[in-house]
Amino acid sequence: MSYILGLTGSIGMGKSTTARFFQAAGVPVWDADAAVHRLYEGDAVPVIARLAPFAVVDGAVDRGRLRDAVLKDSALLKQVENAVHPLVAQDRQAFLDQHADAPLVVCDIPLLYETGADEWLDGVLVVTASPEVQRQRVLERENMSEEVFNDILSKQTPDAEKRRRADFIIDTGHGMEHAGAEVLAIVDHLSGGR
Repeated sequence: MSYILGLTGSIGMGKSTTARFFQAAGVPVWDADAAVHRLYEGDAVPVIARLAPFAVVDGAVDRGRLRDAVLKDSALLKQVENAVHPLVAQDRQAFLDQHADAPLVVCDIPLLYETGADEWLDGVLVVTASPEVQRQRVLERENMSEEVFNDILSKQTPDAEKRRRADFIIDTGHGMEHAGAEVLAIVDHLSGGR
């Protein structure tokens, strides 16, 4: 039976890099965002077509169009979440079944606390950094504005709350080499020294 570790962190905290450190250490990682990308090119297309037909282009969900629509209509966001979350859960379960013999698996879930995922996980790792480091990282991204950044933050559990609820914390503000070493220590601890 695998130890299922949830990995989360607010935008710009270094969560994706941390997930790659786990993968490099041989730990299977399920990525909720990647699952949504797959679904938006497959099983979720008919669902989104019913809710927001303008967001489906050439047989796939155009994430930009859908994002713009749900930013303007919170009711649509709730409908999309209610329709897509069960499909994401099926994708995750297939991953967990496939890796049932691994001593440790990681589920990379950006909205972990917001979706209540902490209730079924064995533990949670929160990736964090100072607000200054976070803001700098995010605003250096292509097509990112202060307005979009603030909107994203408003929909996420505050970093301090995530850290308070976490079983493990990695501060990527100390550098990615430090974060990589912290990941290896967690892998060693949770895999029983394997």
